[in-house]
Amino acid sequence: MGGFMLYVDKTPYHTLQPDEVLKLIRAGCIDAPTITAKRIHDKSKGNAISKGLVMLQMTWFIMQLITRAIYHLETTQLEVGTLAFAVLNFLTYAAWWNKPLDVQCPYPVYWKSAESRPEDHINIPEMGALTWFQNLLYDLVGISDIPTSRKLRVPTFDGSIELKDSDGSVLWIAAFLMASMFGGIHCMAWFFAFPTYQDQVLWRMSAVAITCTPWSGLYVVSIVMMVSHASITEPINGLIMLIICPMVYIIGRAVLLVLMFTTLRNLPPDAYTAVLWTSLMPHL
Repeated sequence: MGGFMLYVDKTPYHTLQPDEVLKLIRAGCIDAPTITAKRIHDKSKGNAISKGLVMLQMTWFIMQLITRAIYHLETTQLEVGTLAFAVLNFLTYAAWWNKPLDVQCPYPVYWKSAESRPEDHINIPEMGALTWFQNLLYDLVGISDIPTSRKLRVPTFDGSIELKDSDGSVLWIAAFLMASMFGGIHCMAWFFAFPTYQDQVLWRMSAVAITCTPWSGLYVVSIVMMVSHASITEPINGLIMLIICPMVYIIGRAVLLVLMFTTLRNLPPDAYTAVLWTSLMPHL
């Protein structure tokens, strides 16, 4: 939710984007919102203490894994998967440290013009014949031309702000690097003990798949564009980037998730050994 909600006849009508707010203010259709950064952060459900405690807990978990590796104790596949999520959490908290958490109520902006309607000044697209899966996909990707719930909320990954080509490239590269890093952490269990050889092969194949799929898809699309002189918006490129690659990634993630729990059925004895922290601290 959140954002600036345009009310028409006391009814929520449209979530305004930054350029739309400026356009309507200049046209005299709405009053300039008077909101401060302090009021925005006051809506947040989290603060530095809650975020710091979460990061402290993740740090403690990572320290335990490092200590187990130093003492040559077995680490389970479930712990490796948890480590991958912990690393992503670190990056997420670092990027969103100052972002208000779970803001539910938008800031109201009221339509005051009696001579025109919002459609006369800004573009308010209809939902159209989109399936729920398409709406979910567009909402996650953040495509600005696709309406989400009649624009009555701000998407999690808002794509309405026009970015420079260089900025967009940086965001895509960062996304690919995070996806590859997430998969690369799973590759740490390459030589771990598995209940069966088939489990080990499945783990290795899935870990390689989620590590290399983002870059492989980009490489294949680049080759297709060079050979056929097609643009990135061609159907074949959309098929590769929006269907084939995500399906391979999802299947790999699902297999890893299942193996994290099925491998718990037959753990080596060292996996049950706890780290004796008292032996690592100075004491009398």
